[in-house]
Amino acid sequence: MKTKNKPSPHYDAIVSAPFGAVGISVRGVQVSIELLSGNYAQKPAEHKIAQKVAKQIEAYFDNARNDFNLPLVYKGTPFQRRVWHAISAIPCGRVLTYGEVAEQIGSGPRAVANACGANNLPLVVPCHRVVAKNGLGGFMQGNKDGLKIKKWLLKHEGVVFEKGKQV
Repeated sequence: MKTKNKPSPHYDAIVSAPFGAVGISVRGVQVSIELLSGNYAQKPAEHKIAQKVAKQIEAYFDNARNDFNLPLVYKGTPFQRRVWHAISAIPCGRVLTYGEVAEQIGSGPRAVANACGANNLPLVVPCHRVVAKNGLGGFMQGNKDGLKIKKWLLKHEGVVFEKGKQV
């Protein structure tokens, strides 16, 4: 029997996910979402915005085509917010390369990748839909389980990668 990790006290809610869990933190008007690998006990949301975020994340896991509609404040530089806006326009079931996003906003692929790594609202801002020219690219700033989670999210949305290539 697997034991569940204790929820971290800094999460206002924890939603179970097929790859582990999703931690939700609310600080004033700022919301952060963290994708967690491993087994975590669910933690019901008490804060109204955390409840809304948790409900929409659960709806996404039930159906990847569910859109997020949340009144969130995007914490980041103007450049990061420009990248996140472009990424948010990528439809479910599609991917763009870091270079394609960079071309859209007049930047470079590495800068786009860095903005993806700074995204504190994964799923809502679907950085998993941004891939490298020749494979998956990175995810979750090199977290050891990040690529496993990215593959799961893309497969959930109908995009399949085998041996690092989209099929």
